[in-house]
Amino acid sequence: MSNLRTRASCSGFSLGPPLVALILFVLLAVLLIQLSGKDKAPTSRAATAAPQPVQNIPLPPPASLSLEESNHIAIYQRVSPSVVSVANNALRRAGLFGFQVYEVPQGAGSGFVWDRQGHIVSNYHVIHEADALSVTLTDGKSYDAQIVGVAPDYDLAVLKIDAPEPQLHPIHPIHPGTSRDLQVGQTVLAIGNPFGLDTSLSKGIISALNRSITAMTGQKIDAVIQTDAAINPGNSGGPLLDSSGRLIGVNTAILSPSGTYAGVGFAMPVDTVMRIVPQLIQKGHVSRAGLDAQLLPDYVTQRAGITGVAVFAVPPTSAAAAAGITGITRTPSGDLVLGDVIIAIGAQPVTCLDDLRAALERFQPGENVRVQLERNGQKRALSVKLAEVQ
Repeated sequence: MSNLRTRASCSGFSLGPPLVALILFVLLAVLLIQLSGKDKAPTSRAATAAPQPVQNIPLPPPASLSLEESNHIAIYQRVSPSVVSVANNALRRAGLFGFQVYEVPQGAGSGFVWDRQGHIVSNYHVIHEADALSVTLTDGKSYDAQIVGVAPDYDLAVLKIDAPEPQLHPIHPIHPGTSRDLQVGQTVLAIGNPFGLDTSLSKGIISALNRSITAMTGQKIDAVIQTDAAINPGNSGGPLLDSSGRLIGVNTAILSPSGTYAGVGFAMPVDTVMRIVPQLIQKGHVSRAGLDAQLLPDYVTQRAGITGVAVFAVPPTSAAAAAGITGITRTPSGDLVLGDVIIAIGAQPVTCLDDLRAALERFQPGENVRVQLERNGQKRALSVKLAEVQ
């Protein structure tokens, strides 16, 4: 050992323990750096490589329309040009002593073209108390409208616009269907202008049939269609269609605490519309079949414990008088004696005035009907020729 230290010392360089440790540390650090560079090199090349283009993955073909959807589209395209917007305007004078008059909108609804002569069908409550009316077609053109006839007891009205023939010619009046053979559960479509949103389509079903609603006049309207198709303010007067696009009703009212769609809407049946509208166009009013007799109010007969419709008076020259119907008479002592009480028309029982009106709706003026009467506990039947009443 002494010789080794002597030779190292003679060379002028001494390898002590600290120097050896330093050399080993430097060598280890270089080795680690080289190893680290080898591991990172592939990652670095991948990071700097050009991005690979994304392959175009073919998308599936768009879903084809179902037969039902295609049918709805075809109905809308065919019928919507016949649906119009009806604006109800009131005339207001500017100031207390002003001379200038303004038209102020006070309501709006829907309607539809009845024929190419420019007749428009809508609801009576849509045009009620209007000073001026205008009808807007689907192309955006508006025309002043005149009232041809109204049937308040049926909530129906007919208007007329003087649009040029070329303007109305492309519009096809809606083909009428029937309402007597409708079934609960049938698909229905409603087209109208809810909240002023023109020619909107909604879909639903017939929820019920033979409902009764009350007209503005207080009269009961029978045989009304109930639907869950979305009907909102502005839909009134628009058409209710079946799945073939035929007219089956005129949207009339909704049942809603909030005044908007709640799933219960009503439409006048087309069989009633087809009977009323031609009369309004021809005569301006509705002619109904009646007995031409004065009848007692229901509350009077009910207080007397009578079931049926009591006859108050019969004109001497009427068909009812000729048939032998009598009303209330007075005895020599001044006492009133009840006359005939109507208990049935044909085979349909009558318990109140609404029943009588509904029974007579099935007949036309001039027809003979069998009227069942009761007086003093005795029942009898007479054949009566119905009169024309308004």
